[in-house]
Amino acid sequence: MANPFFAKTPVPPEYFIGRTSEITAAFDTIHARSHLAIWGGPGMGKTSYLDKVACPQTWGKYGLDSSPAVIVLFSCQSLYPFTPAKFWAKILTIMDDKLDNEPELQAEIRNLKGNNITNDTLRQATTRLGKKNKFLVLLVDDFDAALETNEEYKESDRETFLAQCRGLAVHGANRKLTMIVTSLQRLNEIGPPLRPNASPWYNHYMYQSLKKFDYQETEQLLSVFPLKLRDGIRNITGSHPTLIQIAGFLLYIAKQQGEEIDINKFNSDFERDTKQIFEIIWKRCNDQQKTLLMLIVLLDLEGHLGQKDFDLKGIGRILNQNERTLTELEEQGVIVSEIRPKPKLPKEQEKIYLFTSSIMKKWVMQEIWNTKSSEITKHEKVFLNLMSHEQVKEMKKAITWLGQHQDTVISLLKFGREILFG
Repeated sequence: MANPFFAKTPVPPEYFIGRTSEITAAFDTIHARSHLAIWGGPGMGKTSYLDKVACPQTWGKYGLDSSPAVIVLFSCQSLYPFTPAKFWAKILTIMDDKLDNEPELQAEIRNLKGNNITNDTLRQATTRLGKKNKFLVLLVDDFDAALETNEEYKESDRETFLAQCRGLAVHGANRKLTMIVTSLQRLNEIGPPLRPNASPWYNHYMYQSLKKFDYQETEQLLSVFPLKLRDGIRNITGSHPTLIQIAGFLLYIAKQQGEEIDINKFNSDFERDTKQIFEIIWKRCNDQQKTLLMLIVLLDLEGHLGQKDFDLKGIGRILNQNERTLTELEEQGVIVSEIRPKPKLPKEQEKIYLFTSSIMKKWVMQEIWNTKSSEITKHEKVFLNLMSHEQVKEMKKAITWLGQHQDTVISLLKFGREILFG
């Protein structure tokens, strides 16, 4: 049997599982000829999601006929460096390719492809589709790339392009266009600032987030493995879609070969294959988010350490004072929050934060180890935005102490067999 897991590549539609409400949202959008913005952190499966929506078999399952639709799917990252001209030209080129069985309509679309393809060219193209009882479904992955300026795409160009997209979606396509875009963050959190007397460039979109898999989705995906191993995979991946695919891919190979799992080889291969995604997650965090993630690790470790040269008492309150930032990290699938009884006051409850993946926790710990004394001083301003001078002093001592006692920390974080097998 072929490996049902797909490491570091989009999942084919026939292997796609879960996301029922998110897929339903897409087809409700298509049926209404409205527009949808999908957002989710790195590795949440946005590309696989669009591939699933583009699949004609999926349309049939959701009660829609795909034959009147001209489905155009591409990533804005393929247009680097991004310009509006490349964007409009890409759409027309794919439309042309999709109309091989409609030679008359294909010829009309080709006639529109000149040296200066604009949003008005696309408006004319959708009008041509409408006359043939067809409509355009535009599935645009990595729309973030269209929000980053470059030497050929200035701030004014960006504002014009986004206004053109909105105008085409709201007024110019005569209900012959549905646009579904994906991004790493909600569109209202990125892109240009709003003009006081203009409509927001993103207000024609409905929003839908892609989060980490829920319990049922994880169980369905991991059903080829025994229960105990499924629990271990959940622990090491935090039900993060890409991490599950990578872990499942590696473990399925061992299963098919009838081998006992070599935990050291698995750890090595898993960390090698997930390094890039953790690097992306970490680099996308701002200084405040990085500091809070370090705090979560330090507070977790402090409760398990015996003799130490630092005291983080009271620093936990800093997390409660920065709930908005921590919520953003939750939405990206980096951490989760839980309400638990206070250790010394069990009748009272408190919110605690945990890493969704034990490997992400290790990654942050390694970042702490890699933090040199000079860098700690450089980040002191960020620390002081969150805590008092005395707390900064204790945090710096904690970072230094942990760097000097790495063996102790590794034993506490339980990397290896304990994570995967309990």
